[in-house]
Amino acid sequence: MLIRKLFNFENAHIVRNCTSDRCRRSIHGHSYKVEVILEANALDHGQMVYDFGLMKGNIRTLIDSFDHAICYWNQDDPAYIKACEDFSARWIRLPVSPSAEQFSRLFFVLSDAVLRQTDMKNGEADVSLQSIIVHETATGYAQCFREDIMNPRMGHIALEDIVFSDQVRAEWPEPDMYERLKHGERFANPVVERQIT
Repeated sequence: MLIRKLFNFENAHIVRNCTSDRCRRSIHGHSYKVEVILEANALDHGQMVYDFGLMKGNIRTLIDSFDHAICYWNQDDPAYIKACEDFSARWIRLPVSPSAEQFSRLFFVLSDAVLRQTDMKNGEADVSLQSIIVHETATGYAQCFREDIMNPRMGHIALEDIVFSDQVRAEWPEPDMYERLKHGERFANPVVERQIT
């Protein structure tokens, strides 16, 4: 069974080397919609694949980090990178260009790490990330599957290569959450007391 949780954020970027002159040479923004799609072959104690409320924790925090931020590719022009960091409190340095395709891969890597490092406490069984869909516009989206993460032709994405500005990190409910995630530390879902067995 599949379930989907939808998130939204506003973001600015330049996508270098693309065919559109406007996109490759001018800072522009989009109203993104991100679909996180989970799958499982069993249901938890609440007869759900995964409580939607649980995705409002670290997964939402990481996706919301991109809201009202400027994202740039760490291989971009040093003067542009400096301007992004000097004139925006909210910026994110990426190991790949900030296209919809790469955003879907980034959010897959981030969400998958959160799920793999979370101890399930309410009967969740074999819950895994099936895919991520990133809608860049009302008519265009990119969808990432697990095999896209390991595809060497699409570029390597590692948690340690994604850098969030001080302002972004300061707004997290748990400021050291990303360091914990990068170091493989465990997170735990809250335990819900069962009323009917």
